Amino acid sequence: MIEFNLNFPRAYGELTATAIFREQPEDFQVDEDLGFSPSGAGEHVFLHILKRGENTAWVAEKIAALAGVNVNDVGYCGRKDRHAVTTQWFSVYLPKGIEPAWGDISSDSIKLLSASRHQQKLRRGDHQQNHFVICLRDVSTTNREALEQKIAKVFSLGVPNYFGEQRFGRNGNNLHEAQAILVDGKRYRDKQKRGLMLSAARSFLFNQVLAARVTAGNWAQCLDGEVGDFSSGPLWGRGRPPVTGELATFEQKVLAPWQEWCNGMEHAGLSQERRALQLIPDNGSFYWKENSLYLSFSLDAGEFATAVLHELLVLQTTAVVPE
Repeated sequence: MIEFNLNFPRAYGELTATAIFREQPEDFQVDEDLGFSPSGAGEHVFLHILKRGENTAWVAEKIAALAGVNVNDVGYCGRKDRHAVTTQWFSVYLPKGIEPAWGDISSDSIKLLSASRHQQKLRRGDHQQNHFVICLRDVSTTNREALEQKIAKVFSLGVPNYFGEQRFGRNGNNLHEAQAILVDGKRYRDKQKRGLMLSAARSFLFNQVLAARVTAGNWAQCLDGEVGDFSSGPLWGRGRPPVTGELATFEQKVLAPWQEWCNGMEHAGLSQERRALQLIPDNGSFYWKENSLYLSFSLDAGEFATAVLHELLVLQTTAVVPE
């Protein structure tokens, strides 16, 4: 069996501080920001939900049951962490008929914040940002000042824009499934689950290129052959890579051991895309409360808070939550 290394290199050196991560759901708070307000009219009902310790797919199933619709008629922008307290938007396709009492969705772990109509269904990545407040408990460091300086550096200069480990499943399980699909020809009846496995594979290849750029020390720089005005890496799929020159040669070398995966993703119909290598958090701040460190920042859709934490502390946790 292939061993997938998910310990990607860091941009700012080895870590000298440790902390307890996600001891309780309140230690990881996420607020989803759509970037727009529901219009108040349309065939879809937008529900703003606060959830604690529940995963997104389970909440979507509860909403579908309450509305009497297929779960595929419930949309959301992305899966939010289970071991957390999060606010998130869901859409329900209800073009006509009587709406249920949406407040009935509320329970000890779910609370309805608002309900309003809109014209379109919510789909992956439709939101603008996620706002995070993270509590890291029992921080252990021999040099608190050095840790604070590194935090300031991360908020100012950014971090490598790795896909978080939750994308790859527990113990990298999604990657083993991706190997079975792309190389061994395994078939999936569940198209959504198959899509998640292929997304994990594509994310892993992106991380491989980014890791090589971090090791080379040029992850935040545009190399010769870049297509835009920022450093980027490949989200593999069908079509000729848009980059040329030095960058194209570099990426080809990194991905050479993964040609079967690249070929499989092309045959699966995925399109060639690019993703920024550099993630710069918005509105970053921190403060101490006794020996707990509180971090607050915002990330654009598709960026991972764990990529920020990856540069700061060794995290001790037993809460491994699938995406």
